[in-house]
Amino acid sequence: MFERPDSGERAVLVHITFPDGRGGDDRDEFADLAISAGVAPVATVTGRRRAPDPRHFIGAGKLAELGARVAAEHADVVIFNQALSPAQERNLESALGCRVLDRITLILDIFAQRASTAEGKLQVELAQLRHLSTRLVRGWTHLERQKGGIGLRGPGEKQLETDRRLVTERIRAIERRLERVGTRRELSRRSRSRAGVPVVALVGYTNAGKSTLFNALTGARVGTADQLFATLDPTLRRIELEGGQRLILADTVGFISDLPHELVAAFRATLEETRRASLLLHVVDAGDPHRADKIVQVNRVLDEIGAGDIAQIHVFNKVDACPQGANALNGAAAPRRREGESAGPTRVWVSALKSTGLERLTEAIGEHFRAATVVRQLRLPASAGRLRARLYELGSVVAERTEDNGDWLIEVNIAPAALERLRRREGLAPTLVSRREVGENCNVEADLPVAGTPKAS
Repeated sequence: MFERPDSGERAVLVHITFPDGRGGDDRDEFADLAISAGVAPVATVTGRRRAPDPRHFIGAGKLAELGARVAAEHADVVIFNQALSPAQERNLESALGCRVLDRITLILDIFAQRASTAEGKLQVELAQLRHLSTRLVRGWTHLERQKGGIGLRGPGEKQLETDRRLVTERIRAIERRLERVGTRRELSRRSRSRAGVPVVALVGYTNAGKSTLFNALTGARVGTADQLFATLDPTLRRIELEGGQRLILADTVGFISDLPHELVAAFRATLEETRRASLLLHVVDAGDPHRADKIVQVNRVLDEIGAGDIAQIHVFNKVDACPQGANALNGAAAPRRREGESAGPTRVWVSALKSTGLERLTEAIGEHFRAATVVRQLRLPASAGRLRARLYELGSVVAERTEDNGDWLIEVNIAPAALERLRRREGLAPTLVSRREVGENCNVEADLPVAGTPKAS
């Protein structure tokens, strides 16, 4: 058994691609991740395989090449650009004589360095402990007596069980503390909903310039840097558009391809700001040659956290660094809207660093909220309490009264598509409500389709 170093400075990176697309063309991003973690990449070993080797992930020839490179470069750590199983990590460390990390551990380490608030630190620790719980055996290879058989029960098993129990207890304690934080966040969200202030969340791939754009729009001083995951903790600021439209702008954590599930689960409370937003500003690095793939990756994470159906405006940032940037900023590239859509622009070009194009962006946001909502009068049965609560959470309810039979007559200001999604999600069939039923003060021109009685099974 070798002595594992406490930290590694010189790193050999391993990038293996597979026919199914795993590994991809993100070698530069992988190197940026390693640099963001504080290590110095001294060499990169690449290769192709049909499938990972169950023992070492790579084949015998590539393992020998990697071992020679580690020895020649006096590397302290080897980092793989894919997820490794605990057995593969153990076998690779034994064969190479140095510490071995995978992509998940690397990203978790970066998050641990970036977290600054108490909540952020708890979320990162939770993700690390969940990941560590499957790898406890790595630290106790000198006590590896497994269960089963007379004479095979000893201190090794006892130590591992103790570690697992301690990790499990710590995970539960962190989850309880995060639940309390989540409760406070929920109260704040409800307060904003009652005030009728919509939330606009900045989302996008890491290092797309979200925090720079946030500072430019709000005048805040959120830390920015040309590195991956410079911002972890969410920041909210109130802004006012021309015409008096008030809203809350939220800066959130950036996404990345193959984002560890442990992080998505741990940051779910933080990402709740994204899920409850009325509009998403999807910030894209306009000069990135892989921007189309990264848009897909971000949308995949949004689907995973339940925010895939929220309206988006794509904000192509850093256009000042693009060959076509001058045309975009000088007016040749006007804000676009999808064909046949009336909910305002869906694509805007800006340079957050130079504060150019921001007027168009704020106009697009204002137009979205003006065009995307209509007044509707709904009749909801008593069984539709969850839908009623969701409408209040969205801040869509304008007025409400209760009928003698327990039905609610609710006037809402909401996007038709959003209302239809909510209706289908709750399994309610459309019905009609007349002007006499909603009252003389309700501003309707004709009978309107609304959510009504549950569908017959």
